Amino acid sequence: MRSIYCGLVTEELIDQTITVVGWVHRRRDHGGVIFLDMRDREGLLQVVIDPDTPEAFATADAARSEYVLQITGRVRARYQGTENKNMKSGNVELLAKEIQTLAKAETPPFPLNDDTITVSEELRLKYRFLDMRRPEMQERMMFRAKATSAIRRYLDEQGFLDVETPILTRATPEGARDYLVPSRVSNGEFYALPQSPQLFKQLLMVAGFDRYYQIAKCFRDEDLRADRQPEFTQVDIETSFLDDEEIMNISEGLAKELFKTMLGVEFDTFPRMTYADAMRDYASDKPDLRIPLKLIDVADIMQSVEFKVFSGPANDPKGRVVALRIPNGADISRKQIDDYTKFVGIYGAKGLAYIKVNDISNINNGVDKESGLQSPIIKNMTDEVLVELIRRTNAQNGDLIFFGADKAKVVNDAMGALRVKIGLDLNLLTCQWAPLWVVDFPMFEETDDGKWTSVHHPFTRPKGTVEEMKNSPETALSIAYDMVLNGTEIGGGSLRINTLEMQTAVFEALGIGEEEANEKFSFLLNALKYGAPPHGGLALGLDRLIMLMVGASSIRDVIAFPKTKTAECPLTDAPAEVDAKQLRELGLRVREKSKDSN
Repeated sequence: MRSIYCGLVTEELIDQTITVVGWVHRRRDHGGVIFLDMRDREGLLQVVIDPDTPEAFATADAARSEYVLQITGRVRARYQGTENKNMKSGNVELLAKEIQTLAKAETPPFPLNDDTITVSEELRLKYRFLDMRRPEMQERMMFRAKATSAIRRYLDEQGFLDVETPILTRATPEGARDYLVPSRVSNGEFYALPQSPQLFKQLLMVAGFDRYYQIAKCFRDEDLRADRQPEFTQVDIETSFLDDEEIMNISEGLAKELFKTMLGVEFDTFPRMTYADAMRDYASDKPDLRIPLKLIDVADIMQSVEFKVFSGPANDPKGRVVALRIPNGADISRKQIDDYTKFVGIYGAKGLAYIKVNDISNINNGVDKESGLQSPIIKNMTDEVLVELIRRTNAQNGDLIFFGADKAKVVNDAMGALRVKIGLDLNLLTCQWAPLWVVDFPMFEETDDGKWTSVHHPFTRPKGTVEEMKNSPETALSIAYDMVLNGTEIGGGSLRINTLEMQTAVFEALGIGEEEANEKFSFLLNALKYGAPPHGGLALGLDRLIMLMVGASSIRDVIAFPKTKTAECPLTDAPAEVDAKQLRELGLRVREKSKDSN
């Protein structure tokens, strides 16, 4: 039916007769000569239809956007000055001799040949099969397919085995809610869709498979953001008899190979940064190192000031006070400062204090509060405090200093986000790509009710001995590592616990008793009794990675059939109610939806 794809027709085929098939992307009638831009997954091809082929001309004249046509003709060079350098086939065109209409099309609900028209995401997802005809979406999906092939090729060459793990499993505590699947043959009991293949890939190591990988579908019933979906894809890796540095080197090699193959970008060795340093300097465990701004702790300076907004958190063991110096930021208007104040409010900050640095040329004699500094807050500070702030932040004339003061989590969330926003707003990026590893994560973090929860998952190996784990779980560090790119976590992993004694100690720290542990993890605990090798691994978020590589703003733009932010599918209208018969077979009854109170 076709001899070549539209987008692959080049000068090498001039004077040859070819047949193409595809969709009418655009139709133009120029004084009796019809031009059709034909589209397929490889790109566009200009087709010319002259009146001296009356049947073909009549068919082309009747064709409209998105008609499916088969066209046979002769390839010829475009006239000089009419070439299109933006198309692979831009130097040639097809002079049509025969045209057959394979399928007609109604007028699409939105144009596919004009990217300047804004179309709502809801409409795009409802007609996703049309949306994916757009050249931009076709390129993204083909990029993803080629990237996946490159990933498989690299891991195959490294001796990894592609092994599938179950989709129907049992619920396990991994930090998010499970999607539950009722069983018809076991009324009242449920499977769970896997949040990750974590336990199964560990069991594969116990089974002796040594190096495993899988392009795995994972499911989490959680609140969604631009980089989250209820179902997502990850590149899952697990190895035995390798330490954390060796696993990071293999994973880093995968990222380097992928960027070199797909984008022609060559990375140097990824820098390592401890979690403590990342939180101190960037208030984030996934810092965007393209932005040179850093946070500076100033709590010790603020402990004695009269301004309780600062002195309160400065004297609170769970508080934090930081400064963020913006070079040449004194030009930021008051309106912009007000906008930034509203922005940090999203993260719980009650305000955003600032100081504009106008003139500190004579700082050794104190700070001129009249002309040297400009801010509503400086009247609450002594000269000594202000001088030390200038010195600590290394502020220069023309700079702006923002302050964050509150509970540490609020400050980290708000000021970390503000740092990135200002960096992007002021175009402070120093490079296009900034990969790194964040290491030495805490094993646990405290919940609001005073209990401990795993920072990664409860199968992560801590540094130190079993006794140290039991005696001081609050200070325990994990042998874990996250791969970060441009402020986005694209992968995370760790060494795993491979002894029953250490796994029991971690469960105890999490408040998981012997009975609960055996009920939920008996298969893993049983496996640890039979010679589990030292092992570890990593999972890369394929959707996020592709999103960054193609410059999309959401992973929904690199997934063929994504869900909305509310986990709904406008295309299939899922989730949907099921009929009463299905519910009876499953032994389920749906509670009536609550009526509005008014």
